[in-house]
Amino acid sequence: MEVRTPLLVVVITVAAVVSDKAAQTKESVKMSQNSAVRFIKSDTLPPSPGYSQAADVRAGSRIVYIAGQVALDRAGKLVGEGDFRAQATQTFENLKAALQASGANFENVVKLNSYFVDMSQLPAFREVRDKYVNTANPPASTAVQVSRLFREGFLVEVEAIAVVPE
Repeated sequence: MEVRTPLLVVVITVAAVVSDKAAQTKESVKMSQNSAVRFIKSDTLPPSPGYSQAADVRAGSRIVYIAGQVALDRAGKLVGEGDFRAQATQTFENLKAALQASGANFENVVKLNSYFVDMSQLPAFREVRDKYVNTANPPASTAVQVSRLFREGFLVEVEAIAVVPE
């Protein structure tokens, strides 16, 4: 009887390890350079081109919320009136400035929420976005078409959440 108890413990432990390994093979887990975050793409969900389906944030990190940014320059003037690509570029430059002012950068971004007046501009948006974000571990993202943004002439607005290791 004494030999069976340790053997049972070993069998249960091995089964748990094998089960955990099997679960991990069902999802592609990518670690970013920011070890406080794990970006997850799961085979159990639909494909996610250009974004991660989840971002797992570890304790000991600082979370930075960036308000929605639009295509205004430092003087408050609209950049790229009627030009979606120019507006998207200015919007990402504003996100970059807000991240830097918060002690963060695009490597730290775990979530982007994007609002479009015309969703057909999504391919152009992705081209601009991919010049800024880490495409190997892209942030979890949401894209929504809206009838209008807060000021006439704006074509896109983007907000971000970043996780900065302490």
